Amino acid sequence: MNRMIFVNLPVVDLGKSMRFYEALGFVNEPKFSDETAACMVWSENIFVMILTHPKWATFTDRPIPDTGSSEVALCLSCESRDEVNAMAEAAGKAGGIIDVNPVQEHGFMMSRSFADPDGHVWEPMWMDPAAAESGPPAEAAA
Repeated sequence: MNRMIFVNLPVVDLGKSMRFYEALGFVNEPKFSDETAACMVWSENIFVMILTHPKWATFTDRPIPDTGSSEVALCLSCESRDEVNAMAEAAGKAGGIIDVNPVQEHGFMMSRSFADPDGHVWEPMWMDPAAAESGPPAEAAA
């Protein structure tokens, strides 16, 4: 079995969050979705479980951070700079806040960021395949 990642995120409005992620190209998997949670598929190995606050509370007693907190940044690889830019722009049009962190431009790689409607930060990024194989250029590592 291939290893997979399931990112679990608490959300205020499940329908709004589903529409947001669908606008970015995620696809809902109804087999793992109901009125309290939705499984949003990014790839065959990456799934985002968006959970209503009451559903989230069944998994942990820890408090849900407010939307201004910075707890984690979730990075998604893209196939091109254009795809990075398109995803960030789609996030803005779908109700997210784009470029919540500075745009990163390093020549061999670049990334942008956006916050979803619940403040979860995502970073679409692109890296030159040659740099992924050999590592960043020496000047980038300094």
